[in-house]
Amino acid sequence: MPERALLTSMFEAAVAAATPSACMPAFLPRPPKGRTIVVGAGKAAAAMAKALEESWPGPLEGLVVTRYGHAVPCQRIAVIEAAHPVPDLNGVRAAARMLALVEGAGEDDLVIALISGGGSALLSLPAEGLLLSDKQAINKALLKSGAPIDETNCVRKHLSAIKGGRLAAAAFPARVVSLVISDVPGDDLAAIASGPTVADPTTFADARAILARYGIDGPAPVIAHLEAAQEETPKPGDRRLARGEIHLIASPQQSLLTAAAVARKAGITPIILGDSLEGEARDVGIVMAGIARQVAQHGQPAAAPCVLISGGETTVTVRGKGRGGRNVEYLLSLAIKLGGQRGIHALAGDTDGVDGAEEVAGAMIDPTSLARARAAGLDPIASLDNNDAHTLFQALGDQIVTGPTLTNVNDFRAVLILPEGMKL
Repeated sequence: MPERALLTSMFEAAVAAATPSACMPAFLPRPPKGRTIVVGAGKAAAAMAKALEESWPGPLEGLVVTRYGHAVPCQRIAVIEAAHPVPDLNGVRAAARMLALVEGAGEDDLVIALISGGGSALLSLPAEGLLLSDKQAINKALLKSGAPIDETNCVRKHLSAIKGGRLAAAAFPARVVSLVISDVPGDDLAAIASGPTVADPTTFADARAILARYGIDGPAPVIAHLEAAQEETPKPGDRRLARGEIHLIASPQQSLLTAAAVARKAGITPIILGDSLEGEARDVGIVMAGIARQVAQHGQPAAAPCVLISGGETTVTVRGKGRGGRNVEYLLSLAIKLGGQRGIHALAGDTDGVDGAEEVAGAMIDPTSLARARAAGLDPIASLDNNDAHTLFQALGDQIVTGPTLTNVNDFRAVLILPEGMKL
């Protein structure tokens, strides 16, 4: 379908706009008098390290940690792979090595921190007195609860020996330059990868309140650690962070603008609804269906043909036992609410190529999706109730499979509305 080709082109353009090799060179600092030490974490960390190596004029040393399957070969920067979204021992070891590297840095040295989405789970060094198993358990509970990323990361920071500004504090008195690819609503630098080089405004009390809000009462060592509150994260104004610089090199908004240009070139009016939409994925799908119908029936907020573009990070409260992800859950909810309305097509995908725990970026729907699902013996409503949208879209052949994109600017959603009878 030409409609699918357009939506796919928009998604690919959004991803390409956040590719490290394209967006990093303009933000590189000057080489220092002393050593240049590179550390980093995230799904884009290895690609960022490679881009840095290709552009850096002097010597480099260091290491980064990325998700399994997201590594690329580097010559001078070690690349370690670890688990995401639930941390593993590789992430612990990588974080410990990073701390050891920067703790030896002097005033004439430069630490370059390459930070991108996914870094919080990958930098899994527990605070003193906690075990990896404690962090794994709390991470699983937070993922299942549907807590938004800022709340999840608040808890993570207060269970960590490296997050929440602690990495930058350990590097003092070296100059620390952070190059960041944003994957969080509002581009909150303190939230991206739980802000290992950014002052943390949250507290142990905030973390305790979040667990209480979602009824999470264990593991016992985690609760005890949060109640003891013995060592707060570095706060704004901490002198150890005074030599830090942070540069946002790619963001969801930049990618949405790039996708909008693709639509405009095809003669479709782009409407960017926001780069930081949050909420339950299925609820966002219902709201987006209402906006699409308003366009189709009343020409508001723009007349068809147009495309509604949005980014951000929805959440899923897991109630079923299926194969789900926030993008496919949103899409299935959208399709059910649209009820096969003609002229409306949509795509949703995670720009890192992974929606939930599946090695699938997302999926697409069209006016025939529900009918095709039922013809295949699938019940869309039951699939949604069981958080099993990946199974449904796989059966329809409507999944988007990109493999690791080596970047991450969060979710991309596009709803294309055409006048009845119009074809691209």
